Amino acid sequence: QVQLVESGGGLVQAGGSLRLSCAASGRTLSRYVMGWFRQAPGKERGFVAAISWNGARIDYADSVKGRFTISRDNAKNTVYLRMNSLKPEDTAVYYCAAANGYSGRTSSYDYWGQGTQVTVSS
Repeated sequence: QVQLVESGGGLVQAGGSLRLSCAASGRTLSRYVMGWFRQAPGKERGFVAAISWNGARIDYADSVKGRFTISRDNAKNTVYLRMNSLKPEDTAVYYCAAANGYSGRTSSYDYWGQGTQVTVSS
C-alpha cells in the first residue's frame, strides 16, 4: 500500500506558473509508474502526464505539451508537475497516482492522492 499526498495548488493568473508535488509514504515510489491527472467541474478525470519508474519514458496530454513538465526524485519519494504558461482551461483538481504498468488510463492506476485545486484566473 502506498499513500500519496499532493501539494502546491492554488490560485494563479493566466500565464503564471505552479509546481505541484506528490509525496509518497508506505512504499518506495521507485517501483511505480507515476501519473498526474486532472478533473474539472462537470468533466471526467483526464490524463495529464506520466513518467516511468526511472524517468526514461514520459508522456503528456496534447493540451499540456510544451507547458508542463513531470519529474520524479525517487530518493525523496516525490513526483513533481511543473506547470508554466497556465491557462484558465487548466483549472481543475489535480491528482497524482501510482501504477504498476505504464499507462495513461485512469483505470490502470491503483493508488491515488486526494487532489489539489489549481485555479487559473483570466
